[in-house]
Amino acid sequence: QKMPPSLPATINIREPRWDQSTFQGRAKHFFMVTDPRNLLLSGATLEEARRVVEDYRAGTIQPGLTEDQLWRAKYIYDSAFHPDTGEKMILVGRMSAQVPMNMTITGCMLTFYRTTPAVLFWQWVNQSFNAIVNYTNRSGDAPITPSQLGTAYVSATTGAVVTALGLKSLTKHLPAIIGRYVPFAAVAAANCINIPLMRQRELKLGIPVTDENGNRLGESTAAAQKAIFQVVVSRIGMAAPAMAIPPVIMNMLEKRAFLKRYPYLNAPLQVGLVGLCLVFATPLCCALFPQKSSMSVSSLEPEVQDQIRKKDPCLETVYFNKGL
Repeated sequence: QKMPPSLPATINIREPRWDQSTFQGRAKHFFMVTDPRNLLLSGATLEEARRVVEDYRAGTIQPGLTEDQLWRAKYIYDSAFHPDTGEKMILVGRMSAQVPMNMTITGCMLTFYRTTPAVLFWQWVNQSFNAIVNYTNRSGDAPITPSQLGTAYVSATTGAVVTALGLKSLTKHLPAIIGRYVPFAAVAAANCINIPLMRQRELKLGIPVTDENGNRLGESTAAAQKAIFQVVVSRIGMAAPAMAIPPVIMNMLEKRAFLKRYPYLNAPLQVGLVGLCLVFATPLCCALFPQKSSMSVSSLEPEVQDQIRKKDPCLETVYFNKGL
């Protein structure tokens, strides 16, 4: 039996499979990264993927390994291990958990928005989940202290709850459909608080910037600001379809006899509609900006510019992992 040709050692698996300079390439990449089926993979499968990837990076190619198998291993590895630290990420904090977790939480936030205790509870659950996701997918390898983690968590939860309750009281005399959008406004406000606070260490100390080949050139706070802004925009965009489309559909359905006859179907229907939106919104909004983001050297802080110019006077662009 003829052996398949040996795989070349020149495939760059440090980068995604598809061209990340185009939205389509980034979308294909994130459909793989956010695939919820990755959550079902066993620890042994994850470790095998890690071994294939690390061996290949070190120049050791397993006999019979095909290019498709290599890319599959790379995407399994990326779904479970942090790109900067290499540590295994918390299960619910992984991007592959975004759709099932957000589908449940958002569906319940949109269903149980009428009473104050329900608003408080679901905003708290949502911010607890967001805190885990933001910590798990932070950029760089800088540790975050328990006190910073606690401050970010409490501030974001308070911000979300205050926004939700404040808007809820303002919409009492407005049409019912307006009240359904209160959870989205609260989530958008909380994202603007939670993400910068959860990544405050990056804003103070900077995130690693590299050249095109991944050689570390220093840490930049300007890059951290750009990275965090992009993530905030992506997260709000991710929540928008799931929190904007189902309320319109549910508002119409609740006026029909069907839901009046079977009111217990309200929550499952809402969760299903949110899930349908998130399956597409999550990868497409992650793809709004490249994961390996870039900025010109002249946009960095003066001291970082000097540091880079000493190493490479001709360098014009630096790269950084924006986080998710």
